[in-house]
Amino acid sequence: MFRPPPDSASLEDILSHRFRETQPCEAGWDYPENKPPSLKNEFDLVCERKPLKETAQAVFMAGLLVGAFAFGSLCDWIGRRAAILVQLLVIAVTSLATAFVPSFELYVALRFAVATAVSGFALCHVTLLTEWVGPSHRTRAVVLTQSAFSVGTMVLAGLAYGIRSWRLLQVAGSAPVCLLFFYYWALPESARWLLAKGRVEEAKQVIQKAASVNRRKLSPALLSQLVPEKTASSGNTLDLLRRPQLRKMTLILLCVWFVDSLGYYGLSLQVGDFGLDIYLTQLIFGAIEVPARYSTIFLTQRFGRKWSQSGTLILGGLMCIAIIFVPTDLPVVVTALAVVGKFATAAGFTISYVYSAELFPTIIRPTGLGLVGVSSRTAGILTPLVLLLGEYQAYLPMLLYGSLPIGAGLLCALLPETRDQPLQDTIGDLEQGPRRRSPRSVPSEKGVEATQTSSSGAASVSSTYL
Repeated sequence: MFRPPPDSASLEDILSHRFRETQPCEAGWDYPENKPPSLKNEFDLVCERKPLKETAQAVFMAGLLVGAFAFGSLCDWIGRRAAILVQLLVIAVTSLATAFVPSFELYVALRFAVATAVSGFALCHVTLLTEWVGPSHRTRAVVLTQSAFSVGTMVLAGLAYGIRSWRLLQVAGSAPVCLLFFYYWALPESARWLLAKGRVEEAKQVIQKAASVNRRKLSPALLSQLVPEKTASSGNTLDLLRRPQLRKMTLILLCVWFVDSLGYYGLSLQVGDFGLDIYLTQLIFGAIEVPARYSTIFLTQRFGRKWSQSGTLILGGLMCIAIIFVPTDLPVVVTALAVVGKFATAAGFTISYVYSAELFPTIIRPTGLGLVGVSSRTAGILTPLVLLLGEYQAYLPMLLYGSLPIGAGLLCALLPETRDQPLQDTIGDLEQGPRRRSPRSVPSEKGVEATQTSSSGAASVSSTYL
């Protein structure tokens, strides 16, 4: 509210509007009647408290960053299965608890906890998929989960439209996670991780269980070749920067994940600035992600991981730069370019998960994914700050969203190709360069394949088609 003029002010001073200072609304705020309860009107996120809404979003992004780093290392330490179960438990408990918070501060704290678990789950489940599924089906498996994420986003939009109370919406969106309690019995541990940790008997048990469920038959001779990797050792974050080949690969992937996230969130946050109805544009943005993610199946099989990653980054960057030169009175053209850019960045994100999981060796895979995930989440935190550059020059945000992905796309040429390649298990395997399938590979027995490790002569599971 405007501050009342001093008693000494003359009528001329008042009429000339010289007194325009404002003061807080000490008596509180009144909201329109029949307005459903929301975070804004329940916690008074208006006037001087309005920035708290952006603060909550920044805290959530910070939670994604912390979760990517913390759960990546935890997944290497306690295993893929245990880490995923812990993450699902944290998501279920904290998400439901958020619906009953009495204060905004507690709401923000619980959202931070949810974000850490969500970020960790995004990395750990891709790791588990990658280590169970063979090269020819790996992209399909990851794309299926990524597409489910996009469908869930659209379903959430429908829930928000039908449930106007934020607390009820929180319960409706969180309750389905509780149905995943059966994962405790159904979710298998990674056989590769078990072998890397020397737990051979447990690895044999999960492989036999998978074969039994899929009605496959395994011979004792095939399982007898599963022995622990003698050259395996525990990996840590420092190893990602200590070894030359691993260091080069990690630094490039850090750039790839950063710029892909920057372009993805940058286009999403500017959805209201393209000239068309914001709800229509958001619906289009959500719907375009499903075919974008499924397109990666064709791209990665036809052109390989490296060039697909490079191409999607460069295409997304070119679309952002093209938007700069389109007049604002052509909103349809601007939106069309933005949709193509969102298509490319969404596809690039999916490829990043598959490609990075295949590049990092088993012994340090979740840690590596966690580190590049931190880079991605850092970009998410910085994206709103990049948008502020538009206050000085309107074209600066789009210029950054466009030029940085193009540069990262060119760097991808320095990465090795992983299409149809067996996963590397140890850091030593990676430093020796990509290996082809060994001629001593055990013949596939009704869909199960084990490959002898060239470095130590020990057999390790190369891929499992069950």
